Amino acid sequence: MSANLEAKKLVVEEIKEKFSKAKTLAFVDYRGLTVAEDTALRKKFRESGCEYKVYKNRLMLKALSDLGIECPANFLEGTTAVAIGYNDEVAPAKIVCNCVKETKKMVIKFGILNGARVDAKNIEALATLPSKEELIAKLLGTLNNPASSLCRVLSAPTRGLVVALNAIATK
Repeated sequence: MSANLEAKKLVVEEIKEKFSKAKTLAFVDYRGLTVAEDTALRKKFRESGCEYKVYKNRLMLKALSDLGIECPANFLEGTTAVAIGYNDEVAPAKIVCNCVKETKKMVIKFGILNGARVDAKNIEALATLPSKEELIAKLLGTLNNPASSLCRVLSAPTRGLVVALNAIATK
């Protein structure tokens, strides 16, 4: 076998490994981005624990096919980059959508969410969701509210008695 074919097989295996570990994949057309914009975008992905990579379209198609994800060949035409989110499903979608709004140059092609192919509108909808940390904070606030209310109700008679005694003592 030729060295080139072996190198491509290694890249396909790398892509399959990354795609299989990912919770969210967002495929974008990055045509028109400047080097400075691309560098800033990559920095945002690194800071949020995501990855932003450019692979050859045919190699990504082969990897997706090997993973059992149907993807028409016309979805991966032209300049294509992939945003890979390993821990947070929302982070890659948020970063990509923010970049699309800021630069007006990128276009979301499609995405993969937990192994299922989704269209660009679903990736945009995913970007509007709160982050995992925000959802956990809201849940904890909701769970904490009844306990706080019960504490206030139980302490109200004692507080009322103290206020009444204090009013009598000051007269």
